[in-house]
Amino acid sequence: MTCLDSRNLSLATNSDLAAERYRQGVDLLLSAWPGAAERLDQALAADPDFALAHAARARLHAIRGELPHARKRIEAAEALVARQGHAREQSHVDILSLVIQGRSAEALKQICTHLDSWPRDILIFSLPLGAFGLFAFSGMAAHDQARVDLCERHARHFEADDWWFLTYRGWAHTENGNLVLGRDLTQRGLELRIENANAAHALAHALYEAGEIEETEAVISQWLPGYDCSGTLHGHIAWHAALAALERGDVERALTIYTESIRPEVSLGLPINVVSDTASFLWRLQAYGHAVPDGLWEEAAAYSEDYFQKPGLAFIDVHMAILAAATGDSSALERRVEALKHLDESGALGAGPVAPALCQAVQAFAEEQYRNCIGILEPVADEVVRIGGSGAQREMVEDMRLLAFMQGGEAIKARDLLDRRLHRRPSPRDLRWREAVTR
Repeated sequence: MTCLDSRNLSLATNSDLAAERYRQGVDLLLSAWPGAAERLDQALAADPDFALAHAARARLHAIRGELPHARKRIEAAEALVARQGHAREQSHVDILSLVIQGRSAEALKQICTHLDSWPRDILIFSLPLGAFGLFAFSGMAAHDQARVDLCERHARHFEADDWWFLTYRGWAHTENGNLVLGRDLTQRGLELRIENANAAHALAHALYEAGEIEETEAVISQWLPGYDCSGTLHGHIAWHAALAALERGDVERALTIYTESIRPEVSLGLPINVVSDTASFLWRLQAYGHAVPDGLWEEAAAYSEDYFQKPGLAFIDVHMAILAAATGDSSALERRVEALKHLDESGALGAGPVAPALCQAVQAFAEEQYRNCIGILEPVADEVVRIGGSGAQREMVEDMRLLAFMQGGEAIKARDLLDRRLHRRPSPRDLRWREAVTR
């Protein structure tokens, strides 16, 4: 009897136990739920020559930033598929190898070809999707639409109750502005598999983007206690709750959430989330006129020193610039800007000139050089999407631009931007700011 994965694709293993543990491990990986590593290790214990289990383990290591382990695992998978001769598994492993090597453009091209033949290969399908997926970090301006297009191209291959596809398809539509459809799809995905952190996260985005601030907090407060703090998205989903509290002006609640779930001392999330969540929350707290408690900026900056020192990932470069500016490390910020400019000139920076520009704008804003900040941000305002991440994460840049208008004597521009934001989404904070600039 042929062993199958969770979407009925054949697996090159003769062990029913290995196949079962692999199915469980991949589903846990794709729902950002604890236990994936243990299940995949059990699959390999049952069949040490199970190439796709090695490959999935490599993917998990790569997600955690454990690149030496990821390379070792993917090399084992490559050796196995080379002699086993299964076309899908060979392509599957090749794509994961490209991703681990950082050859993202090649991986994206091969993924599209792979999915034309095997659209239900969900581990490969997941790679271009999400806020930190290959599309988001490709530097392309239309990555939100690209995710929708990919999902819709292959939607006919998935059952109506496929929790994984509902989750990622819903996320894609939410980020592309179709909030009603995005919320509906994501909510169904969560209902079908409540132990699905990616769906809870995507639903929080859909609610936040729709201006349903209190419902955002209610959904998170109900769901999050059932998600172990070792889950990779625990701190980030708490970050969404903290943002919602800030929206309402409940600073005490926001700081409590930050202290208990987000700060580096307590979060067990991925470094990319810990660095971006801490930097962006503290920036918002301070920019919105509230005091940042002593030591929090320094704590976040100290954590970041072990990660992302090499410039080139535009999304994280902006957050590293925020930490440097907040702690007065102007030389580190200047070095990052110069390095990004060199990368851009060489054609190696996917996001292009918007990356160094945003870092410079961060410095100008921190120094209260608001006119200078406006002059930097205005020409690149339509290019910010190229740094990747989600709309909620990139909103910080728009907030910076808006506050620079307000502080830099550009009341008319501030009102125009606020009116566009309020038309898109009702926001208690924007309403307060609109009243302030109208006085």
